[in-house]
Amino acid sequence: MIHPFLLPPLRTTPQGTPRRVGVELEFADLDAPSAAFCVRELFGGTVIVENPHRCLVTGTGLGDFTVELDMRSAHPGKGGAAVLDPLRPLWGNIGSLVMPFEIAAPPVTVERMPDLERLVACLRDRGAAGTEASPLFAFGLHFNPEVARTDGDYVLDHLKAFLILAPWLRREIRVDPTRRLSGFIAAFPAAYAAKLADPAYRPDLGGLIDDYLADNPTRNRELDLFPLFAHLDRDRLARTMEDPHIRPRPTFHYRLPNARLSDPDWSLAADWNRWVAVERLAADRALLDGLGAEYRQVAETQEPERWAERIDGFLAANPAIHGPPVADDGAAGDTLRQAG
Repeated sequence: MIHPFLLPPLRTTPQGTPRRVGVELEFADLDAPSAAFCVRELFGGTVIVENPHRCLVTGTGLGDFTVELDMRSAHPGKGGAAVLDPLRPLWGNIGSLVMPFEIAAPPVTVERMPDLERLVACLRDRGAAGTEASPLFAFGLHFNPEVARTDGDYVLDHLKAFLILAPWLRREIRVDPTRRLSGFIAAFPAAYAAKLADPAYRPDLGGLIDDYLADNPTRNRELDLFPLFAHLDRDRLARTMEDPHIRPRPTFHYRLPNARLSDPDWSLAADWNRWVAVERLAADRALLDGLGAEYRQVAETQEPERWAERIDGFLAANPAIHGPPVADDGAAGDTLRQAG
């Protein structure tokens, strides 16, 4: 099945360059070298096997890829005492039974994301398993889209849009129960979501960061803004949160989707397009404020399932947010078709 990739409303960075998206995909039942050679087969480059649980693929047509067991203690120099180094391969072998491998793609423009869809198909064909293959597999797909602006209104509008659409996103994605229980993608507190949705809530960037940290002192959120906040105001973040895992970068870190590699009907495009719905809502202040006022009014009594149904009606009435793709106009267009 060929899925369209929708384009976000703003397509350049503050520097005027095309926005790019980093993609991280977790999987099991395929080792790091096999996944790395899949990358080379599709995009060229050189495979560097650092150890059985970590490979690099450098010089590809897209950039440099990393494939590694998502377990810091399995990799030299990534935590733990040096005395453990002789045991790391064995520790990695044990960890690979329950921990995912993660393939981190280089940031690519949205126009190149169909190439990553080809990578998903290759991994699936080689036997990679996803979230639904086992109750133990709490595997995720992460998107890291570069921001188009860095001002407080832009960041706030995207957080508002995400919080308003979150119940619908969770229903559409069918978030795996094991992933929910793991705590890595915890929902934002209901009271915080209601406060943010209020059209009258308009702090400056510093106030937004302070309020966020007061109610969300953790990276474990469906939309993790710590990397962006560390990029925008590292000192402010550091006064409240010291975490060596936070890497400053001008991106949203959207981590809600499952990595359903075992499902032949699943695609990167479907989950990417749901994120584009967030960006499109954020870009329409009138729609955002109207839906936000309604969300705040019913936040204390509305069940998530009922609100997701309300979003269905909203999207039906506003197809430009997440409606059917429209034909390419010969320039950027509104969709991209998967290559091949």
